[in-house]
Amino acid sequence: MIIGVPDETVPNQRRVALTPTVAGELIEAGHEVIVASGAGERADWNDADYEAVGCEICPNRDDVFKRAAVVLQVQALGATDDEKVEPYDEGQTVVGLLGPYEVSDEQLATLADRNVSAFSLELMPRISRAQSMDALSSQASLGGYQACLLAAEELPEMLPMEMTAAGTIKPAEVLVIGAGVAGLKAISTAERLGASTRGHDVRLEVKQEVESLGADFVELDLETEGSGDEEGYAVEMGEEFYAEQRRQMRRVVPESDVVITTAAIPGAPAPEIVTADMIEEMDAGSVVVDLAAETGGNCEPTVAGETVEHAGVTVHGPTDLASRVSHTASEQYANNLRNFLENLLDDEGTLVIDLEDEIIDSTLLTHDGTIRNPHLDDSEPADNDDTDESKEGENGAT
Repeated sequence: MIIGVPDETVPNQRRVALTPTVAGELIEAGHEVIVASGAGERADWNDADYEAVGCEICPNRDDVFKRAAVVLQVQALGATDDEKVEPYDEGQTVVGLLGPYEVSDEQLATLADRNVSAFSLELMPRISRAQSMDALSSQASLGGYQACLLAAEELPEMLPMEMTAAGTIKPAEVLVIGAGVAGLKAISTAERLGASTRGHDVRLEVKQEVESLGADFVELDLETEGSGDEEGYAVEMGEEFYAEQRRQMRRVVPESDVVITTAAIPGAPAPEIVTADMIEEMDAGSVVVDLAAETGGNCEPTVAGETVEHAGVTVHGPTDLASRVSHTASEQYANNLRNFLENLLDDEGTLVIDLEDEIIDSTLLTHDGTIRNPHLDDSEPADNDDTDESKEGENGAT
């Protein structure tokens, strides 16, 4: 089987779908791997690194699409701002972060017309067998880590407490809203940096996880029944719920030097949790990092992809945090893809699309000339750990 890796075209996207190490493993398993020239450069792998493990370098990006049976990408279709469909070939298999809730009807129709089997990793089911393939979680974890470092760098004070001859330095107060993958990583990073850390989530079952990291859990007086689905994902709540959540958050947010928000709902705008009034009550120099910026943001002043100042508080709306650590992010993502491919292949290394397999069935957008994924019809909320950024959102609280 020929596996193709084109270079990424999304602005500021530094990740690559396959690293030389994983590409070499696939070649050892009997496959061919072709890579577009320069595809790995922004993640610090050059063409020679790929050639050293047996990959063929294609000078022309379109040749990857013409020759490959399976195309591996980081972002494509609905995960980009481009309505144009890549030059996928008849009967090709495509795997990547495809933005299933943003993909257009026209794009899906084009894929179906070309008989493309398109797998969207955002729709990975939350089952034990799928954990090693869960690209959203691997990338969201990096996003949470980066969010904390971004805040620490921007904050005009140290995070840890220090006892010095010149006096005691008080620890910075960090509040993380949403205790999904990105939120928990932000909490653990803030704790390791020595901050006084608190975490909040409407799903009370995550309280133990937050406290196990050394942070305090902020529990609000809310009616949280129905705030999570049977798989543990946060779901969209009504405006009355959010209004009460905002009212009670007014006593928590102003006490914080750093606020990191991670709440997102796939297929719907991110819930607004932190209002401009709350931020105005924070001390000047405080920092907000909104990981849900790409879908509207959890904070009223947030602007996706930009940094703004509101009443002396810096509000970041990053959409590329995982990509900023492109080397590590690519390693994690490539491992996810390798594990996903292994699930698609039979013992002889032949690609078999078994619709009885829950992982395959859940992630398949188009196949055999049809648009078939039920998620696109009912927009049932699922984990959106991305904020990718990725769609690098978060499976945290709303």
